[in-house]
Amino acid sequence: MSDPLVLVPGMMCDARLFMPQIKDLSRDMAVQVAAISDGATIREMASLVLAAAPERFALAGLSMGGIVAMEVLRRAPERVSRIAMMSTTPLAETPEQAAWREPQIVKANAGRLDEAMVAAMSADNLAPGVGRNAILHQIIDMAYDFGPTVFIRQSRALQRRPDAQKVLRQMKVPTLVLCGAHDKLTPVKRHEFMAELIPFAELEVIEDAGHLPTLEAPEQVNAALRRWMAQPLVLR
Repeated sequence: MSDPLVLVPGMMCDARLFMPQIKDLSRDMAVQVAAISDGATIREMASLVLAAAPERFALAGLSMGGIVAMEVLRRAPERVSRIAMMSTTPLAETPEQAAWREPQIVKANAGRLDEAMVAAMSADNLAPGVGRNAILHQIIDMAYDFGPTVFIRQSRALQRRPDAQKVLRQMKVPTLVLCGAHDKLTPVKRHEFMAELIPFAELEVIEDAGHLPTLEAPEQVNAALRRWMAQPLVLR
């Protein structure tokens, strides 16, 4: 039997980000979605994941959730049997990236969360197609359910996130690095770089997806996750 799978959502997202994966994968394995919105830093978010997770588990995170997943592996490598990182980055925020977030924080603080979300996650970060607007509306709906305080807290956490390149070099578990070809926030080259750092990584690029492949191309993501979950464990 597979280890339980813990999914870590991205910024201002909840289980709805992974609904197609939950529906498909939960037929064959236990699936749990981490709640990280109370964390003020990436380290605190990782602590929340570990506190609620089974003793040993497979771990998959998207975007900020991937950053949190790397921190979980840094802190408790003995508990993670395999890891999947989607639409994410191991790098610390640059001063330019941190400055890019400041106007978004101002908008959220002024009660203009919709404008802050559009600035943080514009349509051109998704693959073109008729379903793009519906996915963006779904992301904004999740954001409104969390509210501006969480937006500001998570923005600050991303500005101060630790570099995780050393974590990637030390990974000794089956690893999936997955991204969408149209992702401009965390482009394909960033994921190729990540996969080169990791000893046991498989790189999967979804051609018809951008930054949110779990919603944009769910069948392809489901298939990639199933292949990853079926890989034999690596001897430590």
